[in-house]
Amino acid sequence: METSPCFQPTARGGPVGCWSCNAIDLLYWRNVKQSGAVFSSVLLLLFSLTQFSVVSVGAYLALAALSATISFRIYKSVLQAVQKTDEGHPFKAYLEMEIALSQDQISKYADKILLYTNTCMKELRRLFLVQDLVDSLKFAVLMWLLTYVGALFNGLTLLILAVVSMFTLPVVYEKHQAQIDQYVGLIRTQVNSVVGKIQAKIPGAKRKEE
Repeated sequence: METSPCFQPTARGGPVGCWSCNAIDLLYWRNVKQSGAVFSSVLLLLFSLTQFSVVSVGAYLALAALSATISFRIYKSVLQAVQKTDEGHPFKAYLEMEIALSQDQISKYADKILLYTNTCMKELRRLFLVQDLVDSLKFAVLMWLLTYVGALFNGLTLLILAVVSMFTLPVVYEKHQAQIDQYVGLIRTQVNSVVGKIQAKIPGAKRKEE
């Protein structure tokens, strides 16, 4: 059995992209119970935010977690007293677990955030200052469409739809990849044809040959 490319060892012996592989496994429902738990939990949280404020939801979640941990701690203490055993703190393993971020991890994430921020700023500058007329027109059409989307849905509803899409579309695409690729190819051909006609009619809209 071949090793998954997500878990090829690095020079330091650690897995490559294990976090991204875990996310992919969740979205593709490799483990149905795990994906179902994450999906239902996120949806429950988002639906709660539609009814209550962020402060209320956060407070209720904290109270629920504290109720569970305090009850379990009291139960284990009583059990140890009755059985006259000394197993120690029930959460000792978690209390001793290292959760602090290392300097290397902080630097790595900071570098990634800086890279994405700079790339985004350069792209926005290119679009707003019309470096390429066609791309700026596409961006304008996208913003115009988003005004209608914003009139129909609020940000939280869009977030719920995004989560549902993340957990359903990958599976649908995996099962019907050939048909979807065929239709996407046809749509892409039509869009490129229309864009080509627009570029031919608008002065200065034609891309420079590299």
